[in-house]
Amino acid sequence: MSAQFETLDDYLAEQLQDPAFRAEWASQEPAYQIARLRVLRGMTQEQLAEKAGTKQPSIARLESGQTEPKISFLRRVAQALDARVEIHIVPRE
Repeated sequence: MSAQFETLDDYLAEQLQDPAFRAEWASQEPAYQIARLRVLRGMTQEQLAEKAGTKQPSIARLESGQTEPKISFLRRVAQALDARVEIHIVPRE
């Protein structure tokens, strides 16, 4: 029988206890942040692509997490979103 959760945050907190889930979740974070910022800025993928000097399918792949982008590409996209790229290196648990 599955556990009952009051909120999505409760469910997520439970799932993040699993190292495999946590690793997959972390790998999708940049994609989520790009999509979130694009929507907050009221931009379409096409508009973001134009502003970043790329094509819409590149933005779609980035937002879906299908690709591991180069840092230079992330910087261009971040600049188009009036944001910055931060990279953190953390020890494995």
